[in-house]
Amino acid sequence: MSERTAPSETTSRAGFLGTRWLGAGLATLLAVTTLVLGITGRLTLYISPETVWFAIAAAIVTLIGVVWSCALPLGAEQDHGHDHGAAPDAHEHDGRPHDGHEHAPRRSVRRVAGIALAGAGGVIATAVAAGALLLPPAALSVDMALQRAPVGNVLFAGADNVALGANTDTSTFGVGAWASTFATGTRPEKYDGTTVTLTGFLTPDGSATDQAHLTRMVISHCVIDAQPASVPVQISGWKSQYTVGDWVQVKGVVRAAADGKLSIVPASVSKIPQPKDPYEH
Repeated sequence: MSERTAPSETTSRAGFLGTRWLGAGLATLLAVTTLVLGITGRLTLYISPETVWFAIAAAIVTLIGVVWSCALPLGAEQDHGHDHGAAPDAHEHDGRPHDGHEHAPRRSVRRVAGIALAGAGGVIATAVAAGALLLPPAALSVDMALQRAPVGNVLFAGADNVALGANTDTSTFGVGAWASTFATGTRPEKYDGTTVTLTGFLTPDGSATDQAHLTRMVISHCVIDAQPASVPVQISGWKSQYTVGDWVQVKGVVRAAADGKLSIVPASVSKIPQPKDPYEH
């Protein structure tokens, strides 16, 4: 008669394989995803460019660790490398005799519940990791921008303080820097007549038909801390020419109104595709 694998051995092997997949398997999947996004330049859809090198280095170190762990015998993860000593007599606990089968049903229920929870966690973790690998990365939507900032709000609490002053070089200002300037500048007349070229997507300014907001999501570290920054742009009848969420490039000048409020009067507004990196950092 041919030898058959004992049920307990089959169960143990399946458990060891599951443990290795939840550890080394998912780590490999996420590390490969990180490297693919980094090589294709799409990792900045999730984190700031300054931290891309760290994420890629961490992914490489993870893959090295996975290769090393796969060299270990199956089930070695459960081996603590030390003896726990002799097991206590099944019929004697705390000096009192007990029936060795008294708690068997309870232990079985706990074991089944633990396996079920681990299996559910493994399925969820696998789905998340597979989604990160298979689904195309997408930029935060205009809906997110509108949710995180009330319509008509141009304030932007950036992580970095924008240096303001009469001699400030504004040629490198993006939407985030200008939004902070518009909100906090104490001498708006100093910026009157400044030429700008800005890129962002259009969001509404309440019920105004001659003014829209040019908006951009700004991240400090990753998309979790993303904040919308926006500046008002004077575009007569913009709702008949554009839709909310359209990406545009605006070339124009900054103008200060009589009440000191700043806005952009465009010389040209051009529709453009969404930039490869849709965020400012």
